Amino acid sequence: MTDFAVLRERMVTRDISARGIADPLILAAFRAVPRELFIAEELAAYAYDDGPLPIEAGQTISQPYIVALMVAAAAIKPGDRVLEVGAGSGYAAAVMGRIAGEVVAIERQPDLAHIARERLARLGYDNVTVVEGDGSTGWPDRAPYDAILAAASGSHVPQALIDQLAHVGRLVMPVGERSWVQRLVKVTKQAEGGTSREDLGGVRFVPLIGEEGWSDG
Repeated sequence: MTDFAVLRERMVTRDISARGIADPLILAAFRAVPRELFIAEELAAYAYDDGPLPIEAGQTISQPYIVALMVAAAAIKPGDRVLEVGAGSGYAAAVMGRIAGEVVAIERQPDLAHIARERLARLGYDNVTVVEGDGSTGWPDRAPYDAILAAASGSHVPQALIDQLAHVGRLVMPVGERSWVQRLVKVTKQAEGGTSREDLGGVRFVPLIGEEGWSDG
């Protein structure tokens, strides 16, 4: 019988902590969230490998280290309101929900949104709300956000997302070509309304589909 707690601890130590992410809140969040419950049962044995895995609707659950890197870059703190673009399985939203005060996770695929919503409710993540919509335009109903993370890549950072950041809010998302390696960027909104931008390195994500993203085709 697979001991998922042992595998989870090994993942945190080997794939996250050992690669330079030391924030105790982030490490505790990854220790607390059972990734095996966010994927199909037949893939559970691979839940704590440091790589993406397929989920419903032809999408993927992101590599744990990349989720940790994005959460660390976004500097999520207790009490923060966070927007996630691309809820997928709900795993990253659950991790962020262990740190932030409130997480709004937007998903364009109706089936995924329904599955993630039911899963998060069943597991008790009552500070995470999954909504269905076009993530490229954000979710202005709950703005402003202290942090926005996008789990899909666009050709540019949508202005709508920047507009929904709080002052000194942080946005982390991949930017680049649709079917090639992208750059993970961090945009920080300054108190006077301007922004600064930091390149966090190369990544590869599914495309951001929507009004401010790529066309669905």
